[in-house]
Amino acid sequence: MNGLVIKNTGSWYLVRTDDGKNIECKVKGNFRLKGIRSTNPIAVGDRVSIVENNEGTALITEIEDRKNYIIRRSSNLSKQSHILAANIDLCFLIVTINHPVTSTVFIDRFLASAEAYRVPVNLIFNKTDVYTEEETEYMDALIDLYNHIGYPGLKISALEKDGIEALQEKIKGKITLFSGHSGVGKSTLINTLIPNTGLKTGAISGYHGKGMHTTTFSEMIELSQGGFIIDTPGIKGFGTVYMEKDEIFHFFPDIFKFSKDCRFHNCIHINEPDCAVRAAVEKHYISESRYKSYLNMMEEEADEKYRK
Repeated sequence: MNGLVIKNTGSWYLVRTDDGKNIECKVKGNFRLKGIRSTNPIAVGDRVSIVENNEGTALITEIEDRKNYIIRRSSNLSKQSHILAANIDLCFLIVTINHPVTSTVFIDRFLASAEAYRVPVNLIFNKTDVYTEEETEYMDALIDLYNHIGYPGLKISALEKDGIEALQEKIKGKITLFSGHSGVGKSTLINTLIPNTGLKTGAISGYHGKGMHTTTFSEMIELSQGGFIIDTPGIKGFGTVYMEKDEIFHFFPDIFKFSKDCRFHNCIHINEPDCAVRAAVEKHYISESRYKSYLNMMEEEADEKYRK
């Protein structure tokens, strides 16, 4: 039988078969993904082949080719990566200006990884009801910046239900991944979009200003208007994987655009002469925050703080 992986609970996977049955499955013992060392060889959103057994469960024996996936460095030091989800039509990165703060470095790392694996991303700026005038101006400036690069931004308040209708239109009929830091309001938002889902929502830790994890495993939740939302656990940092240093700038569309005019074809835009990218930063054609994020990724070592 063939089906869709709709939930991952560690060692078990819930597969919805093409005839509409939900079957708990394990991965066949010798199953490995070619070329990817991952904590989870199968991800939510994967299309798989399964073989049922007498206990009413099944083994996953094969995985279909993925059209895309989103991947980050794993917190498990014995492995290299963790696949958040596969076969995604659209990803929403949920951002908060405060309560907790989402840094531009985090946003840019996420966007670069999505570019590398062909996942289209929009940004959701949540909690608009609690921002000061200064925070609102900063949010609007970020929306302008990312819109200009090609990442549309949407302002919402999941709590007040502001901006929800526009979001519902965007996700209709699609497989949509929701991601972001713990505490940005992801579970509240999904509960607003899909009433009676019953996802737990958590308070912000007063000491650190960070969210507490409320989602433990990735799961696909069906939409009444067609499509699915993929809910993923909140992430603290976004460590990128499988990127060579001389190709990172390819995943920053705004930097890549100017790189073609550099004097040297192998320029990595740090201290080479006649670098068109650094000239564009100085002239504000490329934002300083984006260039800073690029440098941050270039300087990253294997065991830095983004292994979280």
